Amino acid sequence: MLTMKDIVREGHTSLREVAKDVSLPPTKEEKNLLNDMLEFLKNSQDDKIACDYDLRPGVGLAAPQLGINKRMVAVHFEDFKGKQYSYGLINPRIVSHSVEKAYLSSGEGCLSVDRNVEGYVPRYARITVTATDVEGNSLKLRLRDYAAIVFQHEIDHLNGIMFYDHINKENPYQIPENSKAIE
Repeated sequence: MLTMKDIVREGHTSLREVAKDVSLPPTKEEKNLLNDMLEFLKNSQDDKIACDYDLRPGVGLAAPQLGINKRMVAVHFEDFKGKQYSYGLINPRIVSHSVEKAYLSSGEGCLSVDRNVEGYVPRYARITVTATDVEGNSLKLRLRDYAAIVFQHEIDHLNGIMFYDHINKENPYQIPENSKAIE
């Protein structure tokens, strides 16, 4: 079982490297890793398990956050309209995006960042992602608002980008141009 001790923190080199594509079909070890990542997210959202194992709640986890330089992410969350998203993805790519931007009015956090980082993180309001799931099936996901933000945050990890890299350094709470707040 993955715990917080398995998650590398800011300053670790793997968080700033571009992760390598995973050869398909994925190996048994890669499938197991993706399933473990998804299990961590589910456990982190279970109050009892999270308390017992001192887990911070998370909605997404990328392999580089475990010090593993592979293009793999797991997401597990419910959007603000009650739609459930639970995926282990291999080689996810944003293949199209909106001109309109969106940002979380509460800001973003990260399991690899142990401090509160103030400011708005501009993201695309709508994206289309292609990926391969843990069973080797091709997926095409059209995402909007909160779901689009979560996926962009995780895919950024695969490219060595941290969420706070997007925050306006001079004016962290400047509302991004052509954007909407996601409450």
